[in-house]
Amino acid sequence: MAALDRWERRLAFVANVIPYFVLTVTTVLYSIFTEQSAQDRWITYGVVAFGYGWMAWWFTLHPAWRDRAGLMAVFIGGMLAFYAVLAMREHWFGAVSYAVYIYASELLRGRWMFLVVALTAGLATLSLFGGYPPEGQSSAFWLLLLVFVVLACAFTFIGHVTTEQARRRKELLEENEGLHAQLLVQAHEAGVQDERHRLAGEIHDTLAQGLTGIITQLSAASESDWERRVSVAADLARANLAEARRSVHALRPPALDSAALPEALDEVASGWSAVYGVPVSVTLTGEVRVMHPEVEVALLRMAQEALANVAKHAGASRVGLTLSYMEDVVTLDVRDDGVGFDLKRPTPGFGLPAMRHRVHRLSGALFVESEPGGGTAISARVPA
Repeated sequence: MAALDRWERRLAFVANVIPYFVLTVTTVLYSIFTEQSAQDRWITYGVVAFGYGWMAWWFTLHPAWRDRAGLMAVFIGGMLAFYAVLAMREHWFGAVSYAVYIYASELLRGRWMFLVVALTAGLATLSLFGGYPPEGQSSAFWLLLLVFVVLACAFTFIGHVTTEQARRRKELLEENEGLHAQLLVQAHEAGVQDERHRLAGEIHDTLAQGLTGIITQLSAASESDWERRVSVAADLARANLAEARRSVHALRPPALDSAALPEALDEVASGWSAVYGVPVSVTLTGEVRVMHPEVEVALLRMAQEALANVAKHAGASRVGLTLSYMEDVVTLDVRDDGVGFDLKRPTPGFGLPAMRHRVHRLSGALFVESEPGGGTAISARVPA
């Protein structure tokens, strides 16, 4: 866009300078080669001075007027009158027609542009012949007039089309730049929102669950087993401190650092079972294969969240985790025999929405089955 703007400014400068340049050159040629008397010369110089002043006042010094059709109609009418007088006084000034062509193509549109260009070409032909020719030269005059009009209109049309195409390209570029900037803002906002969801999920899936476990252990401590309860609570606190640091740096859970997803699920299940005293079985089906780290993290966090929900709400006596590797998807099912809940009633808390968000980010789906007294089954299905 910057390079296009520079070229546009240069072309505009050249277009503004050409009328003055043509008028100056033709005036110098007139001064050298004219055979007019001194009095006629001074009259011609006065007309030339009027032309300089007219172009400067109406066009160069007041660029804001160029968008006002009425004022520009006066300006173009004055240029036609100026050129008609000057061209009829001396044929050297026929080349000043280029100035009128430039102004007409820049300020006028449609039939008015071609009308002014055709009139200017006619005046240029009259200037070349020194007025309307005698009877013997009329055929040449009309032929040359036709050639001048056709060429002037054709080149003006080509220039007009080229200018319009450049203007439209610039508008498209500006629109694309605006869309690009808008997309950058949206991407930034989406990134911020996604990071908020990630941190909220990490806090809920690790710190909140860890604190719940610590509270559970300390609340259940008695004189006979308080040492064991405190030891478990301290281990939970250390583990969750490590998880907090990993969450801040967006690192993988420690269970996945040195083990595959099935082993990591075994570790999470056995740790949870040791804290809450509820047996958990982990079943594996299909051929284990390496998956994208985000898929493994999402499934592990989903298992942690599902187990946390069982501890807080289900009152279950046993829990089952099933990890199934299929051809193009992997599923994780968590089932318990707890109290269940009514799916038609909204569930409070962040658990299920957090699981859905994690799964949906991976273009997966989350399914929940439950009924009062019938336990709960949660199934996550994501591309492998």
